Amino acid sequence: MRLLFTLLLAFSTQLLLAQAGPIDFEPNGFGANWAWTTFENGPNAPLEIIANPNPSGINTSSTVSKFVALVNGAPWAGFESVHGQGIGIFNLTAANCQIKMMVYKSVISNVGLKFATPSGASSGEILVSNTVVNQWEELTFNFTNVLSNPTSTGIDQIIIFPDFGQRSDNNICYIDNIKFSNQDGSQSAAPMVAAPTPTYPVAAVISMFSNPYTNVSVDTWQAPWSSAQVTDLQIQGNDTKRYSAMNFAGIEVLGGNQLDLTNMTHFRIDYWTANMNPFKVKLVDFGNNGQYAGGDDSESELSFQPVAQTWNTLEIPLTQFTGLNSLSHFSQLILSGEPAGTGVVFVDNVLFFDESQTGIETTAVNPVLLAPNPCDDVLQIKGKEPISSIEIYNALGQQLLSVTCNQNEVSVPTTQLTSGIYMVKIKTQNGLGQQFKIQKN
Repeated sequence: MRLLFTLLLAFSTQLLLAQAGPIDFEPNGFGANWAWTTFENGPNAPLEIIANPNPSGINTSSTVSKFVALVNGAPWAGFESVHGQGIGIFNLTAANCQIKMMVYKSVISNVGLKFATPSGASSGEILVSNTVVNQWEELTFNFTNVLSNPTSTGIDQIIIFPDFGQRSDNNICYIDNIKFSNQDGSQSAAPMVAAPTPTYPVAAVISMFSNPYTNVSVDTWQAPWSSAQVTDLQIQGNDTKRYSAMNFAGIEVLGGNQLDLTNMTHFRIDYWTANMNPFKVKLVDFGNNGQYAGGDDSESELSFQPVAQTWNTLEIPLTQFTGLNSLSHFSQLILSGEPAGTGVVFVDNVLFFDESQTGIETTAVNPVLLAPNPCDDVLQIKGKEPISSIEIYNALGQQLLSVTCNQNEVSVPTTQLTSGIYMVKIKTQNGLGQQFKIQKN
């Protein structure tokens, strides 16, 4: 029992990675009571928490931090939190990688910000200069370009360089209100856990994007005619793509990279969204001549209603793309949905597989909705077709609950579940089904 508890605790801890913030240096907030260490600053006087020297304009908070960059200190003198204390352990993601910081300085100079992991590996500092003196100004530090680096995960330290440069005098710097972008609403929500890992045999898969497999060559994940922006990032070390400002995104395999899917039976994709509904998937085949607009092109699109803020796994039989006349020259995958122009979706495990080689019976797409997620005492499940069974599994794959039913709407009591992440497997009377991750509060 102790081993089970330890494993569950470790799993839950991994899922709840989050940074403490905003760091406002208020007595009842974050930062004021943390152990801060100064470095490379002459005698290294400690960081001070003092009354706001100018509680007006954009910053009316009561207390702020004060750092005096000494003339005999290094250009990179600064202060840092203690590893593993205060800020917590977290990952930089697309949702929190733009950090805002208020500064009040007596000189114009660069302000630096970086993060580090327990081993001391650094994200690298980003430098942004203030533009005014003796008044509060908010600076933005964009860490988007480091999201694919290993140092963007498992962070447990923040490091600040208030006056990065050579100086001819002691310069007084005040720092306040350090906000991660998901803490002030400036970025969309993002998954804190990686997408489920496919377990199909390698021989049964043609993968466009999935860590467990060797991926085929893809010409572009954002065709020039797309109306979306794609960002490559990692979630818990797993490669993931984020589409933002989404209307539609074209993914292309052209020329010699076109795919022959005649031996494949299913299309798989995992996606996570907080604001898109519906989410649409279109497959395009250029026909036997392999040419766009060659007279034998065919395409087919399916629409889905996602469960918000959880990974949705689709395993779609290719036979459901009824408009496809051929599978021998697959050339385009088009993702789209609503709201047009502002959708944000995270995508992983884009692949095709042959069910006959997997040794398992997969389930086709059957729209099922779960709410609320996270849930408290009851999970409501609705399906277009009557639901025949519901199974709930814990993080170790152990079945905790099984419900047999014959109705479109089912209320499942969850009071017996402890807080954490669970897998819900649902089948309908026609034999189709889906699986979802839910969080129990």
